[in-house]
Amino acid sequence: MRLQCEVEVVSRLLPTCGLRGRGRGTRALLSLGRPPGRAQGGGIYLMVCTARDRVGARYKVQENIERFFTRFVEEGKATVRLREPAVDVCLSKANASKLKTFLSAVRLAHQGADAGALPLSALVPAKTSEVEKPKSKMIITSRRDYPLTKNFPYSLEHLQASYCKLARIDTRVLCLKKLRKLDLSHNHIKQLPATIGDLVCLQELNLHDNHLESFSGALCNSTLQKSLQSLDLSQNKIKALPIQFCQLRELVSLKLDDNEMIRLPFKIGQLDHLRFLSAARNKLPFLPSDFRKLCLENLDLFGNPFEQPNPLVPNVQLKIPLTLLECAARATINYRIPYGCHLLPSHLCEDLEVAKTCQCGRACLSSFIQITVTMNLHHVAHTVVLVDNMGGTEAPIICYFCSLDCYSQFLDRHLQSQG
Repeated sequence: MRLQCEVEVVSRLLPTCGLRGRGRGTRALLSLGRPPGRAQGGGIYLMVCTARDRVGARYKVQENIERFFTRFVEEGKATVRLREPAVDVCLSKANASKLKTFLSAVRLAHQGADAGALPLSALVPAKTSEVEKPKSKMIITSRRDYPLTKNFPYSLEHLQASYCKLARIDTRVLCLKKLRKLDLSHNHIKQLPATIGDLVCLQELNLHDNHLESFSGALCNSTLQKSLQSLDLSQNKIKALPIQFCQLRELVSLKLDDNEMIRLPFKIGQLDHLRFLSAARNKLPFLPSDFRKLCLENLDLFGNPFEQPNPLVPNVQLKIPLTLLECAARATINYRIPYGCHLLPSHLCEDLEVAKTCQCGRACLSSFIQITVTMNLHHVAHTVVLVDNMGGTEAPIICYFCSLDCYSQFLDRHLQSQG
């Protein structure tokens, strides 16, 4: 019988140093059986093979176990204390079910049970693949090094495949469920498959310098909502991000430099974990109203063609009297009435999700007055990269008003501050 786990063999006679040559917290293959040539006779041994010692160290089992420590066996941990030599074989990171079965067999062998009833195996040197530590990181930086016929190790947590001229994301990559960091920068990828959302552990996604034109709303509704912390979409051809983008609320770092962005996400203020935002060299004319809610450490909006704000020239979309739909929508949001697709048509739910907020705090949907005003970016970020070559740190931001009365009050305050 064999068991793969991590092992540490510690001498009780030399407790301060242990037996370093027997694998100290390293991946190992444990075998229970007889040495070759003794199939019908001789004792049963426990053999420990590691990457440094694939031939393995053997320990007699029958009447040689002083004690089993199994308090944490459900966590894949246990210790077998031997009498001769006086060592503790400490096991960890084992499959709990297999570990229980293995320890049960070792206990029976210690008690002298009939060997024919035990799941014994031949005590032969371990294969390299059985004792090597699972590969967690792979970096590929050229097309010729990209594996075409061989699968990626399923244990990968960090994969970089840059400068490989990839036109799409390899389906083999989408099977790596332990991936935490995926770097596919400097390729030719045009579209992202929705199945990236199946990478439940993915924390960092780097798609810098590709040919992307969009970022799928399906990805924003996937498990990435709970895992994704860093996203680099810089140097692509993206013009806008979907409404659902701000559901990626665990984002800490977002890079959108060198795209064709004409607007930032409408509800960007929902990204309350966001600390690093870079959207330099895009086509942004102004910032969304929700931008005020951000609390950033670093902000870079250099090189955008921001418009000159003019509060005295409003964009009036007011409908007087208000439609029944507008009144109902405002009431739903202002009074926080629960809603969802099980109560309302999906298009109405989508409209409510992008409702605007007036300076007075009340909501407005399709009836409003819109202006742009100047905002000092230091109000939302500790460190601000200059917006232009003139040393400015100000940018235009949209403001909404739900009525003529709200706009008039704002205008009075604005004119007084100018006078």
